Amino acid sequence: MSGQPATSHPAATATPYGAVAQPAVPRQHDGGDEGVRGALNPVRLTAERPTTAAPRPGLDMTAVLPYAGSRASKRTRWLRAWMMTAPVDVVALLAPLLLTQNYWRGTLANAGLTVAVFATGGLYRARRHLSILDELPSLCGRLLACGAVVAIIATERHDSVPYVSGFMHGVALSAALVIVGRAASRTLTIVARKQRWVEHNAIVIGSGPIGGEVARMLRRYPQYGLRFIGCVDAPSRQGVGALPLIGTLDDLEKLVVMLECEVLVIADPDCPESTLMEVVLRQVSSSCDLWAVPRLWGSRSQGGYPDHIGAIPIVKIGDTTLSGPRWAIKRASDVVLAMVALVLLSPVLLLCVIATFLDGGPGVFFRQERIGRYGKPFKVVKFRSMRPENEHESQTNWSIAHDRRVGPIGRFMRRSSLDELPQLWNILRGEMSVVGPRPERPHFVEKFSAEYPNYAMRHRVPVGLTGLAQVSGLRGDTPISDRARFDNYYIENWSLWLDVKVVLRTVAEVFRASGR
Repeated sequence: MSGQPATSHPAATATPYGAVAQPAVPRQHDGGDEGVRGALNPVRLTAERPTTAAPRPGLDMTAVLPYAGSRASKRTRWLRAWMMTAPVDVVALLAPLLLTQNYWRGTLANAGLTVAVFATGGLYRARRHLSILDELPSLCGRLLACGAVVAIIATERHDSVPYVSGFMHGVALSAALVIVGRAASRTLTIVARKQRWVEHNAIVIGSGPIGGEVARMLRRYPQYGLRFIGCVDAPSRQGVGALPLIGTLDDLEKLVVMLECEVLVIADPDCPESTLMEVVLRQVSSSCDLWAVPRLWGSRSQGGYPDHIGAIPIVKIGDTTLSGPRWAIKRASDVVLAMVALVLLSPVLLLCVIATFLDGGPGVFFRQERIGRYGKPFKVVKFRSMRPENEHESQTNWSIAHDRRVGPIGRFMRRSSLDELPQLWNILRGEMSVVGPRPERPHFVEKFSAEYPNYAMRHRVPVGLTGLAQVSGLRGDTPISDRARFDNYYIENWSLWLDVKVVLRTVAEVFRASGR
């Protein structure tokens, strides 16, 4: 905690990871380079203050790295950026209701629209460098756009100049209060960070010159809200990089748990990008916020406004898995869509049941084991289009598109994807989603995961009734590497609108009967 003197310790002890170093507890210092270098020197590991994380198999808990945060920061680690700014924005937008209730419908509409536009524009995302002046152009533009939309609607509904004029006075007041509220909340956040009331443990991936500079900035300037707790890199940089390592990339998952890490900053790791992404997209690592220093420092995104740590440009990498509010939104939309589809398509389902019975007799439904989210198996339900000779054939036969045992009704149902409709029940059970990577059988999951490094990453999210790869023409005998690339792109760029687009394209595919 800030203000505590640092103590000297001998060199780092051996752990299951090899020689591991840990940054010293921050000392009160004027910010000079000597103090920073001292903070980055390795110290001995102890188990005096073990982490609260549960022990994991194969982990030597006698060598657990201590958590170095302040008491206040440990109680506020659950806070996120939107929790500070969104309530302030809502209060400011609804403030005109305290003066008059004559325009309450328009005021509520303006508040809802503005918050939605702010959210889609990234104004509730975490930032490392906070400044109301940086946000001002984006704030003003969105406030004007929302005010204009609501004003047009009010003019159409109320053919009265005094009414619209009074309403717009309230909109102008709320816009001014939003800016004032933002300035106040940003100031409060910076003060809380400087006092270390709010901070998050951060591991820097990369121990070269850029990684060293990022670590130095985080150590010197607490207003970025991150507590530097160490670096990891490839084994080739052990003892060679600018910073001592607390472990290698292979140790990252264990270190995230042991150090209660919440943020990963990717600087200049000495490894190929594919290796790095394979590490950071694992289940434990992907729960952390990801930030990265762009390789081309002269480049900048044309959307939004840039962020930085001590003039080192840094970008926030979008969530690489669906969790938190994003998962809640997707799950709610899945349940609603599945229930509506079951009701509207009930006549079609009944016809499919009758046709399947006439084509192959009893046993209308076909259940087969598939692999879902995080590799968990489940039973997928489909209309039976043929009868395999045995269970082994069912699990290992890749394609039956030209199998003579598939009758005309089964072939039509497969081409129109009507055989997939019973999976709406899997969606209601939470085993599947409406849109996501298509589920595959365990035999092929094991086979493809061994052959294609990025294939297993598609199981970060629930599997889907339809997917981006399928509506992009990747069905049947198409390259598995292409499918995995499309599936991972969908996961890393998910939005509700992307789901809507995939569903609309799926409907078009069904009417074209372009299935397998």
